[in-house]
Amino acid sequence: MRSRNFSYFDTINIIFMLAMIFITLYPLYYMGIISISSGSSVSSGEVFWRPIDINFKAYSVIFNDPAIVRSYGNTFFYTSAGVLINLAMTALCAYPLSRKHMYGRSFLALFVVFTMFFDGGLIPRYMVVHALGMVNTIWAILIPTAINVFNMILMRTFFEDIPEALHESAIMDGAGEFRVFTKIVLPLSLPVMATMFLFYAVAHWNSFFPALIYLNEKNLYPMQIILRNIVISGDMATQSAQLGAAEAGLAVMTENIKYACVFVAILPVLVIYPFVQKYFVQGAMLGSVKG
Repeated sequence: MRSRNFSYFDTINIIFMLAMIFITLYPLYYMGIISISSGSSVSSGEVFWRPIDINFKAYSVIFNDPAIVRSYGNTFFYTSAGVLINLAMTALCAYPLSRKHMYGRSFLALFVVFTMFFDGGLIPRYMVVHALGMVNTIWAILIPTAINVFNMILMRTFFEDIPEALHESAIMDGAGEFRVFTKIVLPLSLPVMATMFLFYAVAHWNSFFPALIYLNEKNLYPMQIILRNIVISGDMATQSAQLGAAEAGLAVMTENIKYACVFVAILPVLVIYPFVQKYFVQGAMLGSVKG
């Protein structure tokens, strides 16, 4: 009787998991087949399970548009530079707060955590960025998001789990705090650094709000802003109409370009994530067990 109940549970569980897989993957599949189908098929609602009249004109429009190519490069730059700044600032904040004998440690930790729950608001933040002369510069994207308090707490918890004996023996050998940090703590913290790298990289890659608020020059726009403009405002309507007139048999509609842009924007994350998902799981478990 027990084995029969267990088999029923297995069957229901498998069906449920298959349904979840379908719900997760079908939007990506649908987005892909829409982007490579003909514009007339998409507009008439014929595309549902498979592409119709396969063509790659939408991707041709995207990669021949200088603004999109430039924004793609901007996004790579903001992500790489932002992650380096994030890791440096997070580690430099987390390490002192992990030292149990540091004077004022509790007050500083409370001061930092306070910012997780209370925020000055969008207008004061914009006024500060404007007063510092960072509006319409790359620093408006990189500096205000230099550290995430939650990620800093995770890193601090990892630092606290490093045996105190290593720190004491290094001090006895004449090493200073900075040397201990760079030569002992950081090499032992590669797992948490990899986790933070992924957290920050995904956040930067998907970020569009800081650019929407602080940037006015289109030359500085990241990919997500261009994608937003295409999806909401239909900025590619003119290009698609011109290409459709030139290639009447393979018409490219705005809808194809929208889905193609979305697919291109998420492609790097889709490619990288399967190889690094263990670090996301590890990041969720950081600090969950104390002993």
